[in-house]
Amino acid sequence: MKVMVCLKQVPHQDARLDVNSDGTWIQEDNIKFEINSYDTYAIEEALRLKDAGDAEVVVVSIGPDRVTQALRTALGMGADRAVHVNDAAAQGADALGTAKILAAVAKEEGADVIFTGLMADDDNASAIPPMVAELLDMPSATGVTATEISEASIKVERELEGGALEVVELPKPCLIAIQTGANQVRYASLKGIMQAKKKPVDVKTLADLGVADSAGHAHNKATINKISVPAKGDTAEILEGSTDEIVTQLVGKIKELGLL
Repeated sequence: MKVMVCLKQVPHQDARLDVNSDGTWIQEDNIKFEINSYDTYAIEEALRLKDAGDAEVVVVSIGPDRVTQALRTALGMGADRAVHVNDAAAQGADALGTAKILAAVAKEEGADVIFTGLMADDDNASAIPPMVAELLDMPSATGVTATEISEASIKVERELEGGALEVVELPKPCLIAIQTGANQVRYASLKGIMQAKKKPVDVKTLADLGVADSAGHAHNKATINKISVPAKGDTAEILEGSTDEIVTQLVGKIKELGLL
């Protein structure tokens, strides 16, 4: 069984984020990057399938040279090999373009199961996993908190609004978007890190994948015109009194604003 994991490298959660000069994205120079937190749970879920049986885990990411660090981390955790789509034309691709690239890799790999994180920490869109599944004409489930695999299918629990759970059985091949907290993510061991240096990272371009004419930023259907830092308020009201009095005042203010 071949298991493919899609991961994204995003700014480190402690990085200082500033808007770039043209106001269309953040300034990425001189900040640290890390694997998207949702994707770490997807990697772990894939590695558990590998631990339980005969499965090859392939991690895939799109981005510049720095993305190799994220892929090597996943390889150090236990993934078998990596595919790095490193093409300037892919930088800044919208959700649909990114989905087309990942779907092309999945077709080339012949993936039986695709794991992704539910969303990316930097845009919170949750759009790419269902798009990839649709392009591949395969069933999918999002917000997954638990998986149970059999020879022909995967039974999943997915988190719904209000804390409800839904149980779905998906025939393979399928795509599963993992929710945070679905498992306990392992660390890359020293032995794993050393072994990762010898594991293959296959570098691909859009032309290699046959999507140069349909994916990449030149074919975006959606573009970011401007981003900005939220404006700071110029007034604040300080509530005074005992704890009970402050709580009463606060509840009253919330009701006045129609938030309660």
